Amino acid sequence: MMNIPINSLDDGKVVPLHSFLLSEKQMEGKGLMPMDAEQLREQGHKMVDFIADYYKTIETFPVLSQVQPGYLRKLLPDSAPNYPDSLQHVLNDVQEKILPGVTHWQSPNYFAYFPSNSSVAGFLGEMLSAGLNIVGFSWITSPAATELETIVLDWLAKALQLPGDFYSTGQGGGVIQGTASEAVLVVLLAARDKILRKVGRSALPKLVTYASDQTHSALQKACQIAGLNPELCRLLNTDSSTNYALSPDVLSEAISNDMASGLIPFFLCATVGTTSSTAVDPLSALGKIAKTNELWFHVDAAYAGSACVCPEFHHYIDGVEEADSFNMNAHKWFLTNFDCSLLWVKDRSALIQSLSTNPEFLKNKASQENTVIDYKDWQIPLGRRFRSLKLWMVLRLYGLEGLRSYIRNHIEMAAYFEELVGQDARFKVIAPRTFSLVCFRLLPPLNSADHGNKLNRDLLDLVNSTGNVFITHTVLSGEYILRFAVGAPLTERRHVNMTWQILQDKATALLESL
Repeated sequence: MMNIPINSLDDGKVVPLHSFLLSEKQMEGKGLMPMDAEQLREQGHKMVDFIADYYKTIETFPVLSQVQPGYLRKLLPDSAPNYPDSLQHVLNDVQEKILPGVTHWQSPNYFAYFPSNSSVAGFLGEMLSAGLNIVGFSWITSPAATELETIVLDWLAKALQLPGDFYSTGQGGGVIQGTASEAVLVVLLAARDKILRKVGRSALPKLVTYASDQTHSALQKACQIAGLNPELCRLLNTDSSTNYALSPDVLSEAISNDMASGLIPFFLCATVGTTSSTAVDPLSALGKIAKTNELWFHVDAAYAGSACVCPEFHHYIDGVEEADSFNMNAHKWFLTNFDCSLLWVKDRSALIQSLSTNPEFLKNKASQENTVIDYKDWQIPLGRRFRSLKLWMVLRLYGLEGLRSYIRNHIEMAAYFEELVGQDARFKVIAPRTFSLVCFRLLPPLNSADHGNKLNRDLLDLVNSTGNVFITHTVLSGEYILRFAVGAPLTERRHVNMTWQILQDKATALLESL
């Protein structure tokens, strides 16, 4: 056994490496071997028990962390430990110091933002992926990682009834990105380079992108990263008359005006299920405009795409056949642990031409013969995790019908909450409920100077400060709106009822104080 110097020892002695490779029973104050099957078994059981107990008691935690900024620095040492500690001591610190600073996204009383689903199948898939710990940037680095990803993306394309152009058997195919922000970035880059090959790279400052003012801010960040003129990222106005969807007429006028000014329209992003209100842009009409003007047409269905595996909701992506790319986040509402964002393109060569590199040290026979997919050429980073494992396990262990039932249950609970809001004359539903998000507000007195914006902001703060629930807000047509998004894996109708009771009680107290 080789000896290694341990620099932190005051006497400078050389310590045998094996003295740090002890079993759990011997290791109080010692260290774990980096990877040993029996130690993994012992420690893994303890970790699974810890996580299972966490889920068993999750309702005892404040949903929104109640700590103040900088709390953790006061509880932890100012430098890393010199010597190993026991797992039990670490887990004790997690319980006592880390969990108080956690906002519990999997809590059944979490109704904020959009969901980020966990499940037993997703967790097991993540565990298996972590155990194998491959870095699957090309086919040869782990053939199963590449081929399973291709297969499950084709499975989901079929479940969503996407056009055949999006399947790997043609010129397109699917790839797992980390987030929808990465998805929109890679297709924007592909679209940018495609148009610049046609008009010349000097035209970069003239390129124009289009979306509604409800589109996720990831598009604006993607434009910044892509080196586009930020003033030519057109976020077109929407309002309640179209339920905050992008108007085809408004889009056509904007394109015409830009072309008349010598600019080059090249990219359109439509959304199915916007962040603020789950508005659905009219894909068919927008797609025809994009095709006429030779724009790359991307459809962002990060949240609502999961619902479209249900036949009764599939019509929300009617017109996707006009799109060049389509994205949904399996980690939002499809019981697949974060991160797992699914992107399909009709022309994979556009991605590859924009994102591929081929240094000598990555060359291999399969790649050189062009008989395999190398997903490194479909994304920003080189390295990638074996994320398809967890998606595959979710599909295998729950099945499409199980997933459909799960989504329908959340939509039914949201509809129930919407009914509760409608029965109280003090509240008003602001935007039509499309999926499992309800947008509502507390109506202000008639003499309110700011149309009740402060009133609703105060209501949100009071509700969240209880720690019993967590909801978030948005602004629509200048009004401060509360958002109630059903989507946590453990949520039941009793949690909806409890949240509504808290909202009513806090609203009563606020109105009486005016």
